[in-house]
Amino acid sequence: MARTGTPTAPAPSPPHSAPRGLVRLRRVGYLLDSALPIPGTRFRIGLDGLIGLIPGIGDLAGGMLALYILVESARLGAPGSLLARMGWNVAVDTLVGEIPILGDVFDIGWRANLRNLDLLEEHLRRPAEVRRSSRWLALLAGLAAVLMTVGAIALALTLFHLLSGLIR
Repeated sequence: MARTGTPTAPAPSPPHSAPRGLVRLRRVGYLLDSALPIPGTRFRIGLDGLIGLIPGIGDLAGGMLALYILVESARLGAPGSLLARMGWNVAVDTLVGEIPILGDVFDIGWRANLRNLDLLEEHLRRPAEVRRSSRWLALLAGLAAVLMTVGAIALALTLFHLLSGLIR
């Protein structure tokens, strides 16, 4: 009798010339993001998605596991701008994952760990191009953070001014 359902896909392997640490990281990323098929669908989920189902601390624990890939990427020589870009992927995964139900669905599709490994592999293939694009992204993210901070302060001051006028 033929087996039906979603075939189990092996972890994608990095190029043969890849450093040994990258092979291990690819296995970890696969385990965290897509090791288990969801029965009856073409989707896969990893330990990060399963852990994320635990309310409150699940996504934080998944984020901590994802930091392993960032630390090892730094050891493999990833520049700070690329690590910032990878950190952004982990932050989005962790923060959006905290939203009940929607965050869990998002976590299945975002796959921050596999995204980060793709970035690292691309950096190892073409370091100058990835470094340049990562610098621009890091610069834009920093600018966005400054603008959001200024906006939050302005909003807080405006609300304080309006509330103090109501109290008088």
